[in-house]
Amino acid sequence: MMARALASVVGTFYLLSGGWAFFCPSGFYSTVATFAPYNLHLVHDAGAFQMGLGVSLLAAAVTGRGLAPILLGVLAGSLLHLFAHLMDIRLGGHPATDLPALALIVAVLAFAVVLELRTNARTRRA
Repeated sequence: MMARALASVVGTFYLLSGGWAFFCPSGFYSTVATFAPYNLHLVHDAGAFQMGLGVSLLAAAVTGRGLAPILLGVLAGSLLHLFAHLMDIRLGGHPATDLPALALIVAVLAFAVVLELRTNARTRRA
């Protein structure tokens, strides 16, 4: 149950931030993604994929089905996103806020994966 709640929180975050990037790309760029040069299509792509992650997490959390694989997939993408920010830290952005926020998302997803896998193991034993 806790894994589903965590998936819902992170899913909502990805859905909202992705929607912002997709539907208001110039606002997202000027506030969050201040890496020159501005590329409308790239911001649209990022928003589309973030919305997909959010919808996947929310759908699995609401239905209670397939949560572990979705959590693992979103965790992998989020971890790579964090690594990309670390590798590209000299290119700009907001390292003081981006890195802790991305690390928090990774930690929450990792915790949710552990909880979900434990729940699934107990269910199989019962």
